[in-house]
Amino acid sequence: MDALLGPDWLMVMAFAWGVAVLGGLVKGVVGFAMPMVVISGLSTVMPPEVALAGLILPTLASNGWQALRQGVRAAWGSLTRFRVFLLAGMTVMLISAQLVRAIPEAVMLLLIGVPIIIYAGFALAGRPLRLPPNPGRRVEAGIGAVAGFFGGISGVWGPPTVAMLTALDTEKTEQMRVQGVIYGMGAVLLTGAHTVSGVLNRATLPLSLSLIVPALIGLGIGFMLQDRIDQRLFRRLTLAVLVIAGLNLVRRGIMSF
Repeated sequence: MDALLGPDWLMVMAFAWGVAVLGGLVKGVVGFAMPMVVISGLSTVMPPEVALAGLILPTLASNGWQALRQGVRAAWGSLTRFRVFLLAGMTVMLISAQLVRAIPEAVMLLLIGVPIIIYAGFALAGRPLRLPPNPGRRVEAGIGAVAGFFGGISGVWGPPTVAMLTALDTEKTEQMRVQGVIYGMGAVLLTGAHTVSGVLNRATLPLSLSLIVPALIGLGIGFMLQDRIDQRLFRRLTLAVLVIAGLNLVRRGIMSF
């Protein structure tokens, strides 16, 4: 660890553990945004590639807990309910991933960030976009395709997914579970991909392992807070974090030009 993070590795690790707790806390309350919090924090004290490696295993563990918190049967039920969204998203993601080199990253980040800010901003202002509880397979497949398209070309599929679940006025417990299932599947793919790519290796594996417990501590605290808030407050907190996520995407897009 000393060789990886330098002579002040203990101070760096203390900061990293604090960031992991914060990321887990946010995820425990609204169900997403841990990668945004953790990667932003870790990147201030270590190389981006090392920060990405550190994020991988805590993401996998936290999504597993979130997806299975009410049991395997409940997780399977959510997976079945949103199967059209998932199938459409995964299919389009595989296709759009081939376009990564053809479309500038900055353009893609702005194309995701700006609509998310507009959507969440209008909803917070009292003019939310509403979808019927059963929008039909075409609408669900269309939204899944949009999320999959952006996920394939930029690796960002969280905000579009949350926007859809919020527009459907999904009950908070199920929304948390569905996000855990969706992001958990993505986390498995991410872990495999970066094991092959070499990002997660002998040198970075101890860092990633060390962040699991702090992230889960934060997640547990977040779950306790989330259990105590009502549906209305949960929705507003979700929209507020969506605005922050959208602004972060726009910031990254502008800086990439």
